[in-house]
Amino acid sequence: MSHQVSVWRAAQLVGVARGVLQQQVRDGSLLINDGMVSTETLLALYPSAKFEESGLLERVAQIRDEAFGKRVRERLLPSQEVLAQRLFAQSQELGDVRRHLQRYHELVIALQKAIREQQAGRPLDVAWQALERQVTRGLATVLATDAVDLLEVMDDMLKIMTAQVTVHPSGHQFVVEGHSNLLQSGLHAGLKFNYGCGNGSCGMCKVRVISGDVVKTQHFDYALSETEKSQGYTLMCCHTAASSELILEMLEAVGPQDIPEQEIVAKVRAVTVLAPDTCLLQLQTPRTHRLRFLAGQAVSLGCAVPGQADAHTTYSIASCPCDDRNLLFFVARDDADPLACQVFSGNLVTGSPVTVRGPGGVFVLSEGHRPLVFAACDLGFAPVKSLIEHALALDAVPSLSLFWLAMRADGHFQSNQCRAWSEALDNFEYELVTSTDVIAGAKQIALAMRADLFDINCDFYLSGPAEFVNTLTEDLRAAGVPSAQLFSQVM
Repeated sequence: MSHQVSVWRAAQLVGVARGVLQQQVRDGSLLINDGMVSTETLLALYPSAKFEESGLLERVAQIRDEAFGKRVRERLLPSQEVLAQRLFAQSQELGDVRRHLQRYHELVIALQKAIREQQAGRPLDVAWQALERQVTRGLATVLATDAVDLLEVMDDMLKIMTAQVTVHPSGHQFVVEGHSNLLQSGLHAGLKFNYGCGNGSCGMCKVRVISGDVVKTQHFDYALSETEKSQGYTLMCCHTAASSELILEMLEAVGPQDIPEQEIVAKVRAVTVLAPDTCLLQLQTPRTHRLRFLAGQAVSLGCAVPGQADAHTTYSIASCPCDDRNLLFFVARDDADPLACQVFSGNLVTGSPVTVRGPGGVFVLSEGHRPLVFAACDLGFAPVKSLIEHALALDAVPSLSLFWLAMRADGHFQSNQCRAWSEALDNFEYELVTSTDVIAGAKQIALAMRADLFDINCDFYLSGPAEFVNTLTEDLRAAGVPSAQLFSQVM
């Protein structure tokens, strides 16, 4: 018997990116009905799907292994209270199904009895006998043990371990895993929620629950009015999903214009040397004042310099918005940059305060499900890294490709990150290019793009010096790429 699941669940069950299934829906190879996919259709498209590689069964095995301890249980399983509520909801559903089956069974038995009574004491009627045999065979078939639908079994397991949340009116979806609250889960999925403190004090993450149940995960000080409570409002930062399916109503940020300018005093968490002239600066914001930003945006960083007024320098954020407390920046050695001087002189140490102002910039991901192609030159890799991590969090892109030109002596200072993406993801590929001439390097990347990707309708994101961006933009436009699919950031 076919089982209906959402596209999001379907992607989880067969272990592919949601964007891959959405692409198959658009090209007609995967049929959907009211946004749902039948397991029969899914198995026909993925007959050799290896469910043990989808991640679900590995999680169950890991949870059994006590060596993983509390950290694994909290990451992979919800709390006992939430787990109990989800199991109770499924038991209710199972009870309803059993009651319906019992009523149908009684109806068929009554029909058999009526047929026999109708024939009692009368001449043999072939038509009545055929009808009785049909009813008897039908009942035997239904009562016989059916083949197990593995996708349906796994979907039931997923409903217990993870909750699926749908956001109205956008239609965006995300899953809640482990002990994560609704806000954390949505941000990790790449959604642009409105929020402030993240600890239940400001009320900016207020949301209305349309369908499903939530449970409180921590105390909060923000007071909801009685009217708001009666209408189903709650705080996303302090609640998680108690039911396997949840529908929320809220407004989401559409673009950079919806992100307010902020000023936060963060502290240095770590300074890591990546290469002789390149450092990774990691800042951590206060728990009660996180930086809300979009992937690809930049901020102004300022630190105290002895004998000077605080000087600010603009840096692209090299981390994903899903981790809004830990901000990453690539800092190059530059005698004209006060912050860089403090970093390389060793004066900026763990715990040092750094003022963060922003965010700014419009180099952000566009809505859509086309394959993504990124091209970066030197430290132009910073916003591209943020965009790639955000795209991976969205899980809605069929494929990602990265071309990185290195002109500095430090070269590809995070090539290990590119290699890790490539080894972990089937839909990611990259090419590292080295050249001392920015235009020649850009043309080399353009040739590589044409050779590998030119028959694909892609969105292109270009980041680096003006000569690099302009050369690639001209080449792609000349090749017929629409301007609406070209996005650039000059650094």
